[in-house]
Amino acid sequence: MNSRPRTPVDAAARRLLLLSLSWPALVSADSYVEFFRAVEVDNAALVSDLLRRGFDPNAADEKGQLALFLALRAGSERVASALLAHPDLRVDRTNALGETALMMAALRGREDWVTRLLAAGAQVNRQGWTPLHYAASAPTTGVLKMLLEKGATVDARAPNGATPLMTAAQHGPEEAVAALLAAGADRTLRDARDRSAADLARAAGREALAVNLDAARR
Repeated sequence: MNSRPRTPVDAAARRLLLLSLSWPALVSADSYVEFFRAVEVDNAALVSDLLRRGFDPNAADEKGQLALFLALRAGSERVASALLAHPDLRVDRTNALGETALMMAALRGREDWVTRLLAAGAQVNRQGWTPLHYAASAPTTGVLKMLLEKGATVDARAPNGATPLMTAAQHGPEEAVAALLAAGADRTLRDARDRSAADLARAAGREALAVNLDAARR
């Protein structure tokens, strides 16, 4: 029997079928799109309804982004609360870039959400980039100090060798640099490209900070 060639429509239908087979019967493939749109616009009613019907709170969108991470990035407070309350939520699941919800909350300087995520079991320390790296470039230092108090590794190394101090020197407020130094951060460490925190501050046009970091090394 001859078979006709598959068309783009056939391929799309097959993908939708595979997606739908991975969910409970009450959740359609269209719900995937609806769910992530609802996350972005803080439509907690729709998100909660889909969750009740069996949508996985740990699902990732087509870019590998997780719903809770997206909600915190978008400021979708009600959706984030609905997701965090779900018993099946894996609070430390990472997105395609290895980021957690705690890292996004830290980047946004959201002490309230960091507190809630930690209470839900989010881990302060992890391999690779850490919440402390992200907090080091936040607009305020409250989360950074909170994470340090919770036992964050002050000289944690990212895959490129960067420490939170290097991140703060390049991107964060000078108060973050001071807080990390007060916590014992080693300003002599260098990243995979042999750059110190002072080097990175200088590369970012922060000459006074670079001079202070260099002077403190002597």
